[in-house]
Amino acid sequence: MSSTERIDPTSLVARIIAELQANPDAQRLLLRALLTNEFLGVPARLDRIEKDIAELKADVAELKTDVAELKTDVAGLKTDVAYLKGSDLEYRLHRKVHALVCQAFALRRPHTVKSPVKEPDKDFLARVDEALQDGLITQEQDTRIEATDFILQAQRRSDGVPLWIAVEASSKVHDNDMQRVRATADALRTVFDGETLAIVAGYQIDEPQAKRAKAAGVEYLQVAPPIPI
Repeated sequence: MSSTERIDPTSLVARIIAELQANPDAQRLLLRALLTNEFLGVPARLDRIEKDIAELKADVAELKTDVAELKTDVAGLKTDVAYLKGSDLEYRLHRKVHALVCQAFALRRPHTVKSPVKEPDKDFLARVDEALQDGLITQEQDTRIEATDFILQAQRRSDGVPLWIAVEASSKVHDNDMQRVRATADALRTVFDGETLAIVAGYQIDEPQAKRAKAAGVEYLQVAPPIPI
């Protein structure tokens, strides 16, 4: 072959590939000759990137776990805050319920027979127990009376008629508060064969709930919220 004879590119490449396959060390020398240091460092950088991605995935998984735990903690905190609000309202009502119901519903001579911070009246409990034993009320009604926040006796100011008053306290009144107090008032009417008054007491009630309360024969007692410190 003369020095001026052109070598077929396809044949040349095939010969080079065959030589490189037969000599692995030559592959590295050829790559170093053809590629810049930047390209030669790509495999090492890819290894680091893969390692970083694996660590990032682990961090994301840990973050998801932390977020899930945080959501659980926040839900628990909301429950605790709601409980504290309810407890605060019940305590405030215990001190003011007589004055509030008498003023709002024209009553006199109020007497608390059951309160969250006071032992129930023994005569009251005896009458309820007797009604349960005699089958006048169900076990469910007995439990409902026991779970009611406040139960009072009072007289209507206009004619002196005695009333049994059931009060459910909730910082924001909901439908289930109305249903519970309505059930308590109905059970008290059965036990004592007298007139009753069902009241939901709270800091706030939405208009739809207010309308449903009125339709169910449940009165709403507005309680002034505490002044922020």
